[in-house]
Amino acid sequence: MAAVALAELVAYLDEYLDIANVPDYPGARNGLQVENSGTVRRIAACTDACQATFDAAAETGADLLIVHHGLFWGSGVTPLTDRNYRRVRALIAGDIAVYSAHLPLDAHPEVGNNIELARGIGVEIADRFGEYEGHAIGFRGELGISRAELGARLARLVGREPFCIPAGPEEVRRVGVVTGGAASLISQARSAGLDTFVTGEGPHHSYFDAQEWGLNVFFAGHYATETLGVKALARHLGAKYALDWEFIDHPTGL
Repeated sequence: MAAVALAELVAYLDEYLDIANVPDYPGARNGLQVENSGTVRRIAACTDACQATFDAAAETGADLLIVHHGLFWGSGVTPLTDRNYRRVRALIAGDIAVYSAHLPLDAHPEVGNNIELARGIGVEIADRFGEYEGHAIGFRGELGISRAELGARLARLVGREPFCIPAGPEEVRRVGVVTGGAASLISQARSAGLDTFVTGEGPHHSYFDAQEWGLNVFFAGHYATETLGVKALARHLGAKYALDWEFIDHPTGL
């Protein structure tokens, strides 16, 4: 069984994902969040850092858990009490390191959530799309299929039926993709001249944004659309370092 130093993997991930330069939400903690004893032989990947995924990672014998939504958010010291204590206790008992990548993983041009989803539904990528603090995190491009076929492709890719606001043309041609909770970017989709926007979820008022601006909007699930990047990243690391990996599926239905 291959073994790699945790420090080597972390240094590679920090550079590959451009952790230092991709802006993120205030308080996001991208990068290594929990160390282990220093060696990685098996990788697990999941969308959310939570008790269930930590317990599952321990059962699989993983030394490193790659997550999209990390363990620590916000500023200041997080007291290790109650469920925070139980989570960290499980990681230490299992000697499991945790590496988190939020917007750096969404935005990545090779293994990111957004590029994986766009490619998966057949978008011919033309450009970056969807800015956060001046940094484009999504992708846009040409498609040329019916709205119904796009819904079917999304369902096959993410494993759930998307919710569609059918306010744009029946023939989908210019598509933008930003996974997760990115409905606030509907206005950017309109400004970019797109006819269809694909994301994970949105608030109630996003229905009227789509309707009154004449865009098709697909909500394919926050969790479902953000399983793609961690799988691709774990697959990439597994191939590069000859490490076994697996995905821990813990869907929220949201």
